[in-house]
Amino acid sequence: MMQMNHLNIQTAPLHEEELDIDVLVSNVSTFQLILWNDEINTFEWVIETLIDVCGHSEVQAEQCALLIHTKGKYAVKNGDYDTLKPMKDEISERGIGVTIEQLAD
Repeated sequence: MMQMNHLNIQTAPLHEEELDIDVLVSNVSTFQLILWNDEINTFEWVIETLIDVCGHSEVQAEQCALLIHTKGKYAVKNGDYDTLKPMKDEISERGIGVTIEQLAD
C-alpha cells in the first residue's frame, strides 16, 4: 500500500517561491499473521509459541491467546510478507492454524 504525503518545502530566497513536492511513503506492514482457534492446542502451547516465534512478552501472548479463543482468530503480528512467512511456517509446524492475510487498502 503506497501513501501520498504532500509536503510544502520553501526554497532559499533565490526565487522567493514555494515548491510543492509529492512524496511516496511505503507502508511495509501490509500483511497480518492470523492465528486460528481450535479445540486441540492448549493456551499454554499457543502462549509459548507466540513468545518463541513472534517475540511476544508473556502478557502479550496471553492476551492474544484469549482473543484467539474468544473471537475465533486474531492478528498476532503485522509486517511485510517476507518477515511473516518464516513465522507462519514455524507456527504451522507446531500444529497451530495460521494464515497470512493482506490488509485492505
